[in-house]
Amino acid sequence: MKIARVSYGGGISFVVIEGDQASEIDGPPVGELRFTGKRVPLADCRLLAPTLPSKIVAVGLNYRDHAEEMGQTLPEEPLIFMKPGTAVIGTGDVIRKPAECQRLDYEGELAIVLGGLVRRADRAAAVESILGYTVANDVTARDLQLKDGQWTRGKGYDTFAPLGPWIETDVDASLLDLEVRLNGEPRQNSNTKNLIFDPPGLVSYISGVMTLLPGDVIMTGTPAGVGPMEPGDNVEVEISGIGVLSNSIVAA
Repeated sequence: MKIARVSYGGGISFVVIEGDQASEIDGPPVGELRFTGKRVPLADCRLLAPTLPSKIVAVGLNYRDHAEEMGQTLPEEPLIFMKPGTAVIGTGDVIRKPAECQRLDYEGELAIVLGGLVRRADRAAAVESILGYTVANDVTARDLQLKDGQWTRGKGYDTFAPLGPWIETDVDASLLDLEVRLNGEPRQNSNTKNLIFDPPGLVSYISGVMTLLPGDVIMTGTPAGVGPMEPGDNVEVEISGIGVLSNSIVAA
């Protein structure tokens, strides 16, 4: 099932996409979905970011190939950091490169979307808490990240958390192809089988640190091949079984 957040007819709604139609649901996708009975053509809708998280918890060095690329040993525990909810944009929106940033990087990622409140979940409870998955780009001002020695500024600018195009609830996250294309040219190519810590393990670990709320997002890390992008470029992140997240870059 594909759950999206869309604008149409002057309003914004959560919908379930069924073929070329969008069926409106009553409120955000928490608990049992209740349909309003309203259906509109998907072509008349604009896709927005599929969730508005209170927080985004991201994971560093979670692909074996990326750790090797960076010359890092594999972590014994997930390396987590946070991005603000205000950084979220949807597919088709623009990523703004700050004037003070000299190198802006793409990092294609699988993202977990939580369906309920999660606190200190064991693995079984973690599996049950996952609403579904979406595509993410952990946009990074690489020079500022390295300059600061911590990641809040370099990862936290407005527009630095593209998510979309929707949430897919019926997908096996253990074996998904991930590809990033810059102006149509492949730059990252991997599979979630290369994750060091899998989604249920991440939810369990992170919920032992902080309470996760419905709609919160966990970005699961990026594979090898991260690199720069410039104003005028277009970046696409595609994950098999989910969809394509596409954004253009402009100067702020």
